[in-house]
Amino acid sequence: MNIDDKDFWNALDKLVESSEIVIDRPKGTAHPKYPDFIYRVDYGYLKNTSSMDGAGIDVWVGSSDKKADAIMCIIDLTKRDSEIKILLGCTEQEKMEVYKMHNETEYMKGILIRR
Repeated sequence: MNIDDKDFWNALDKLVESSEIVIDRPKGTAHPKYPDFIYRVDYGYLKNTSSMDGAGIDVWVGSSDKKADAIMCIIDLTKRDSEIKILLGCTEQEKMEVYKMHNETEYMKGILIRR
């Protein structure tokens, strides 16, 4: 059975709309374990959701309307896991910053899927 891409994005919209967005790593702050890593876009999670790592589903929140406009699919070789991260209201520049952050090291790689 094939699902139309529209169905995926509609389901993602429903998840985002019914969740509280928590920004726990604002733009300009350092990663708690890797102080050289500075967040270039607000980063957080959807409260009361769960992802591969057991925490809430990660979100990158841009400066535009808070609509799900892309996702990053990530492979983390250090943690040996994968997950998606939802981009909400990110401009093209912010999308590129998020993409770069997930591809700067040999240990993490990601692909950007636009809506």
